[in-house]
Amino acid sequence: MPLYEYRCEPCDHVFEALVRDAADVVRCPKCDDAKVVKQFSVPAPSPTGTLGYLPVASSACCRGESDAGGCGCAMN
Repeated sequence: MPLYEYRCEPCDHVFEALVRDAADVVRCPKCDDAKVVKQFSVPAPSPTGTLGYLPVASSACCRGESDAGGCGCAMN
């Protein structure tokens, strides 16, 4: 269910609305008017990078269980 950003034309209030179905009517929470315009918004960047997941420490040196320093993993 996508979350969209809207601007109400009559009162100029900007808000977000969860749209469950294409037939849903989005109304302004401030003035209850349905004359709203979907705003262009850029998704927030993921703190995990472009892959969408955090790296997992799989080797002993990455988990800090080894004194082998300089193992070259991204966790160090």
